[in-house]
Amino acid sequence: MPGKYNGDRERQTVAQEAARLIVEHGIRDFRVAKTKAAERLGISGRGALPGNAEIELAVSNHLALFGGDAHASHLGQLREAALSAMDLLAEFEPRLVGPVLQGTADHSSAVNLHVFADSPESIALELHAHGYDCRPYERRLKISRGKGAKPESFAGYEFRLEHAAIQATVFPVDGIRQAPISPVDGKPMKRASRKAVGDLIASP
Repeated sequence: MPGKYNGDRERQTVAQEAARLIVEHGIRDFRVAKTKAAERLGISGRGALPGNAEIELAVSNHLALFGGDAHASHLGQLREAALSAMDLLAEFEPRLVGPVLQGTADHSSAVNLHVFADSPESIALELHAHGYDCRPYERRLKISRGKGAKPESFAGYEFRLEHAAIQATVFPVDGIRQAPISPVDGKPMKRASRKAVGDLIASP
């Protein structure tokens, strides 16, 4: 099966180059990263493009191989900042998601939180009450994996805490029961409570 072997090898090579671009150049969009990687390597054909889950694994492997103690230290700092942000927004049942939870965060990664409130503005008011300036943003996420499911818009606020960028995306109160769909693997996003994040930091 030489054709399949070559195809798998090309996908792996593209995934590794995409991971390098993500880590070293701060490209956050996996689609952009794998397209640029394929172009740089002179590899064409949709079959040669890895899936997002393959790229996430390649990012994890890249950081483990080249990040060393510096990556572990930076990841620990981001998780500590996540804990502080979760304490700050405790009223809104914060959950940690994304690269800081997964262990694939790099120097350009923000701490991503999901918070739950009847009104997005209540998050901004809480931040301002504690002296934090924040910048509003909008994030489009799918809630359902059903055929024809379309992304929905969710408001969020970005602020800085302990030298880390914190992005708090606001969901309705009952949104805590159903995580949105991950653009990486098409499954519900993994979410971690404050206790789970604390346990993660405490684990060797």
